[in-house]
Amino acid sequence: MKEITLKLNGEIKRLTNRTFKFDERIKEGWFSAVYFLKTKKIVEAKVPNNYVTMQFFQKDNAVLCGTDEAIALVHTFADNPEKLEIHSLKDGDKIEPFETVLTVSGSYQDFGYLEGIIDGILARRTSVATNVYNVVKAAQSSGKQKPVIFMGDRDDHYTTQAGDGYAAYIGGSTAQATHAMNEWWGREGMGTMPHALIQMFRGDVVAATKAYHEIYPEDELAALVDYNNDVITDSLKVAREFGDQLVSVRLDTSRTLVDKYFLRNHHLMGSFDPRGVNPELIFALRKALDEEGFHHVKIMVSGGFNEERILKFESKGVPVDMYGVGRSLLERNIGFTGDNVLLNGEPEAKEGRRYRPNPRLEKVEYFNVNE
Repeated sequence: MKEITLKLNGEIKRLTNRTFKFDERIKEGWFSAVYFLKTKKIVEAKVPNNYVTMQFFQKDNAVLCGTDEAIALVHTFADNPEKLEIHSLKDGDKIEPFETVLTVSGSYQDFGYLEGIIDGILARRTSVATNVYNVVKAAQSSGKQKPVIFMGDRDDHYTTQAGDGYAAYIGGSTAQATHAMNEWWGREGMGTMPHALIQMFRGDVVAATKAYHEIYPEDELAALVDYNNDVITDSLKVAREFGDQLVSVRLDTSRTLVDKYFLRNHHLMGSFDPRGVNPELIFALRKALDEEGFHHVKIMVSGGFNEERILKFESKGVPVDMYGVGRSLLERNIGFTGDNVLLNGEPEAKEGRRYRPNPRLEKVEYFNVNE
């Protein structure tokens, strides 16, 4: 049984302490397709006593996310929410094509205009959760537990961060770039230094890392080492300076650049693409660190990584310890559909759609603290 606390001020706080804040204009139909609003008015005037069941599904193997948010939406903005009957799967459930994930039953005019908004919530959250799940699975395909850091703050509008961060958490990412991304699941954002910090020290990676360590002495020390496009040289500089205090180095080399290591060693090039963060560069970096005794220094990579690229790295045994991934995790590739499939308890749906009962669905219970 699920329970939520309904607040009349437009905020829903789940028993898991997540708070969903909705735009009050939802109640006015501002975000609903106009034909839903017209249908609501017609039904109220002509056939107000019908009882319908609306069913939601999608067409892929996926990791479901957004059900908590969708249920909170319905309880906040539906007319007579206490008269509705809702059954749902849980966020994080693995789902199959055409599997029913949510049903809402009641008078159409009480909730029907929310159909498109529910579809959108489920589509975005499930897309992100599934993308992250697939990337995390790829990162662990070699049998080692390698964290995936969600770095999607610059790839979409800032208002999406809390929901996307929660979806990424559901998908398996337990480290994220901003505080907002962690808001719904109770952590704080994590991160070390951007290229801008190194610029302030005129490209001196050691000086920038030292300043960081002095201001944030409790943080795990991680150095960004691609600013000068010479990652092995700069990694060794910071490793020699900080020794056991240095936890990791991060490479974020542009896909348009060839690291100076290869420019100094032309004989190594020819059989692979030397641009950006590539396997050969990581192997060379790991070798250089190990030869000087810095076996403890972990390697994190970022910049254009996705499931396919990570799988290639893992299949080659590239010694990466952490992946930072952003844009590819925010691709929306899963769409949900809401259909009215029962009318007054009897099958009634458009051709090609039918009621698909799902024994995995759980009935949703709620209470109103304002009563």
